[in-house]
Amino acid sequence: MNLKGKTVELRAIKKEDLVTLNQWANSPEIQYWLGTWHFPITETDQEKWFNSLSTNSLHQRFAIEAPELGLIGTANLVDINWKDRNAFHGMLLGDKDIRGKGYAVDTVMAVMKYAFEELGLERLDGSMIEYNVASLKMYLGKCGWKEEGRQRKWYFRKGKFWDKIIVGVTRDDYFTLIEEKKYGDK
Repeated sequence: MNLKGKTVELRAIKKEDLVTLNQWANSPEIQYWLGTWHFPITETDQEKWFNSLSTNSLHQRFAIEAPELGLIGTANLVDINWKDRNAFHGMLLGDKDIRGKGYAVDTVMAVMKYAFEELGLERLDGSMIEYNVASLKMYLGKCGWKEEGRQRKWYFRKGKFWDKIIVGVTRDDYFTLIEEKKYGDK
């Protein structure tokens, strides 16, 4: 099942996506903004990663497609905890020229709709590096997420330590946002 936003479609990652995903995985500019540790990844390693993907009910990964642009990024719901009804969400937009055009907001809204309206989750968690101001503004300002904590000096980037900002959104936050912003209305 593909997830549809207003402008993006979230679909399964395909083998033909691997060349682009490998370029993004090896881009220092992209990796600087992400909160995970990255090493150079070979095409073989990328293919092993792809082959490990499945319809595992605990980890869902999506390719983000935009009309006339094709693959623009990836999004996920991982560590899904079915008992307590929560999951971790992350996203990457690969091409810096498409940032700031609403694709990220639409992706997050599509993921939240799926998580809260289809999967019946109660909350989503996320985190980002404190200098990623654009992501913080998008999640906290436009998508209804809340800052829930800070882990000081968590990340080491370019010779300096940075805080990890913990964010989250609940089912109630999502439905309040939908009502206030009339997001589902055309």
